[in-house]
Amino acid sequence: MLTVVKNELKVMMLTFKYNTMREMLNRGTFLLSTVMMILNDAAFIIQWIILFMVKDDFGGLDLHSVMLLWGLAASSFGLASLFFHNGMFLSEDIVDGKLDALLVQPKSVLLQALSSKSEASAFGDLIYGFIMLFLSGITVQKFFLFLLFTICGCIIITSFRVIVHSSAFFFGRIDLFVDNLSSLVTNFATYPDIFKGIVRAALYTIIPIAISAYLPVRIMNEFNISIFIYIIVGTLIFALVATFIFYSGLKRYASSNLFNARI
Repeated sequence: MLTVVKNELKVMMLTFKYNTMREMLNRGTFLLSTVMMILNDAAFIIQWIILFMVKDDFGGLDLHSVMLLWGLAASSFGLASLFFHNGMFLSEDIVDGKLDALLVQPKSVLLQALSSKSEASAFGDLIYGFIMLFLSGITVQKFFLFLLFTICGCIIITSFRVIVHSSAFFFGRIDLFVDNLSSLVTNFATYPDIFKGIVRAALYTIIPIAISAYLPVRIMNEFNISIFIYIIVGTLIFALVATFIFYSGLKRYASSNLFNARI
């Protein structure tokens, strides 16, 4: 079992390496896209700085905590886009029958499908996330928790995309609906926990915003072992559910009979 996991991770890292090398062929474009992404993210924090001039806290969070929230959201999204960017286009591959080349390979179909693309500008999100961590006030414990929760956030974002995009196995082409739904995690994760009623309940259950953003920020400010375990277990559950739904849907997959190959 451990050998299988090791081999799958090795393939994923090699795919990431080659995708990154391809993106960096034009270093000027690569650096510009990275810097522009950092500046784009920074523009939103400026808005929050202005808001905190009017009010002392939002959802129980001060400015430093909001910066930490934004940093975690950005780094999680960046890591997901670097390693599993094709999760954003998974439904297209399913409907267009582009999984054929993956089915004949002795590796995880899901992992290959997710890691087949990488987004160069996501380095900007990842860098920006750690800039926010340092500006919010860093400690050794907070740094390592931030690393761990960035990985958890990456897994949750990717898992949610897989769950949503796997609906294409059952309902066919519903691209607009899928795209809007899969972006909910990153959109809500950049706002403090200010929601009430049904929306708040959904963010703590169906849409895993609490696990990927709200609770990690709370723990980094004040550690709680029970919440920590809840986040880890919740992350694993979402990953397992996503895997189960994808492979259940894969049984309904219809080949396009396209002749293509992955190099």
